[in-house]
Amino acid sequence: MLASFFNLNPIWQALIAGLFTWFCTIVGAAGVFFVKTIHRKMLDSMMGFAAGVMIAASFWSLLEPSLDFGETTYGSWNWLPTTIGFLVGGLFLRLIDHIIPHLHLDKSIEEAEGSNPQTRQRLSKSMLLFLAMTIHNIPEGLALGVAFGAIGTMGLTSDNPAIALSAVGLALGIGLQNIPEGLALSMPLRAEGKSRKTAFWYGALSAVFEPIGAVLGALFVISMSSILPYALAFAAGAMIFVVVEELIPESQSGGNTDIATLSLLLGFAIMMILDVALG
Repeated sequence: MLASFFNLNPIWQALIAGLFTWFCTIVGAAGVFFVKTIHRKMLDSMMGFAAGVMIAASFWSLLEPSLDFGETTYGSWNWLPTTIGFLVGGLFLRLIDHIIPHLHLDKSIEEAEGSNPQTRQRLSKSMLLFLAMTIHNIPEGLALGVAFGAIGTMGLTSDNPAIALSAVGLALGIGLQNIPEGLALSMPLRAEGKSRKTAFWYGALSAVFEPIGAVLGALFVISMSSILPYALAFAAGAMIFVVVEELIPESQSGGNTDIATLSLLLGFAIMMILDVALG
């Protein structure tokens, strides 16, 4: 079955991977129908776990392949496209973070971010929380697309599946951390007074960009194969920005610093095992 998946067009692979990670978010958001309350310690541990997964994925699934692919064209200067892509990816997410109104889980509505105060005031707290999680999912979708687009760019098949297995590991890691993320959005919305159904839909749709971003990322890389080292590093920079800007501060803001940190280490270790074992 896995061999058949590898033989699909990389764009289809990216779409399937994006749908899988979105489905994982839906599964997590559905927890609102079964869980009455979520303790802050659990929420902080989930955010820490997600941060660990994303940090590990940024290196083993994105930065390390960027350096490897860049060596073919740039030789000993392979660090240059990786560095440029990484920094541009972080700046890109900073720009989105600055433009789109949003609210982090640990903040009051008065602390909503975004460049237009009037727009922020018109949006409900639920929508601001939804937009924050959507921003978070943008680099994940792009990372999936770039990883699977690399398969088409490098001409790899089931006979040489190293990069394909690494991309699968990335999809599994992102999907794994999307489950608690879906719950981490739907439960606070339920606590704000939203119905279980409404809270579920907000949580489920927060990751709708992932399959879209995966397809766009794959198309972009395949159409411009020379940018592959930049694109891989770009996705890594965007993911690290989200981790440092959002996940780690949120996981540490509830006073459960030890459990959040240990959860981060666990998430990092699991993602590292997935990537190294599969790749």
